[in-house]
Amino acid sequence: MKYGALNNIRGKVTSIKTGDIMSLVKFEVVLPAEMASVLTTESVENLQLKVGDEVALVIKAIHVLPVKDA
Repeated sequence: MKYGALNNIRGKVTSIKTGDIMSLVKFEVVLPAEMASVLTTESVENLQLKVGDEVALVIKAIHVLPVKDA
């Protein structure tokens, strides 16, 4: 998948707090020590995110976009 963001780091999903519309997903990363992303629950489900998954964290402006390799 191509995207315009130039900054990305690898992280591991450490927790997922799911709501009806939005979900909070926290990631363990080397630097900084931890990051978090708020995204739609539909996106969490579409990415099939689970605690322990390794994902790329794409940082663009104020957003952290999880990208899971297929």
